[in-house]
Amino acid sequence: MLTERQELILKTIIKDFTKTHDPVGSKTVMNQLPMKVSSATIRNEMAVLEDKGLIEKTHSSSGRIPSSDGYRYYLDNLVEPLQLPESVYNQIVSELDRPFHQVNEIVQEAAKILSDLTNYTAFAEGPESHDVTVTGFRIVPLSNRQVMAILVTSDGNVQNQVYALPYNVHGDEVEKAVRMIDDELVGKTLREITPSLLKKKLGVEHGGKHASELVSLVEDVIKDAASEQMYVDGQINLLNNTSKKDVKDLRSLYELVDHDDLISSLMDNCSKSKKGRYPVRVSLGSELPNELLKNYSLLTAEYNVGSHGKGVIALLGPTNMPYSQVIGLLEYFRNELAKKLLDYYGRFQ
Repeated sequence: MLTERQELILKTIIKDFTKTHDPVGSKTVMNQLPMKVSSATIRNEMAVLEDKGLIEKTHSSSGRIPSSDGYRYYLDNLVEPLQLPESVYNQIVSELDRPFHQVNEIVQEAAKILSDLTNYTAFAEGPESHDVTVTGFRIVPLSNRQVMAILVTSDGNVQNQVYALPYNVHGDEVEKAVRMIDDELVGKTLREITPSLLKKKLGVEHGGKHASELVSLVEDVIKDAASEQMYVDGQINLLNNTSKKDVKDLRSLYELVDHDDLISSLMDNCSKSKKGRYPVRVSLGSELPNELLKNYSLLTAEYNVGSHGKGVIALLGPTNMPYSQVIGLLEYFRNELAKKLLDYYGRFQ
């Protein structure tokens, strides 16, 4: 552990570097400390911090910048979430306080609000939906070879997807399958509708030679409806933390943030990391498994919607972001999002 003075110096260096993005010298620290300390004493303390690997010297200046270990120490021991300005509170409440027709619309709007407020890339993953029930299923012909499968669930969500049918599948087979789904699956939860149940109902009872294709189609619809929906907003903000020389890396980074499974995995790992003093968890780029994220930090916050499950919101921004403000924002926002979703679910009870 550090002494109180060393912690103050580290905190000052991080705060100043976040604002200016320039290395911080001893005189700058001296002018910002709440106590009277000589420049020589500060230089000695900075040397101790450097020996501990918490700050480092750049080639272009005699000043110091925080290291990954320095940020980690700060996040684990020193950071304090700031209260948001009233205008930000009002903006969040106002943008969430409008009519939404589906859970996914609320979650998607959450990602947009977070990105707009921070100028970072925002992610929002909806709550688990395995316990909602199927209230309707339809297959609508689009052309000779295409149909749209529409699944409606008890939380008001409508899942639809276009499928190409195999050749020689007759319309009466599709209609029979739909009637069977309405008879057997409506009222069941998504968790209860397993592949084995579908094969039993559609494979054995349907008995058509194309039953396996119809089973596969319904499996896909159920799987999509049961999976947590991931929404991303503010990909363009990645440009703010990348130099023009890194065009290739930027392209790869864009592909990464658009890959739902990879981002969902990163968010899941971050949210399950060592619990800190606050519900918002921060993974520094050096702690993330992808080299493309070395200059970024991923902040995640879980929100709880009671019996409807849990979801996650996240922000991907530069390592030298103002953590106090961003952590304060995510703490407040996760609670407001949970309240909005609970209000929405209440309409169906």
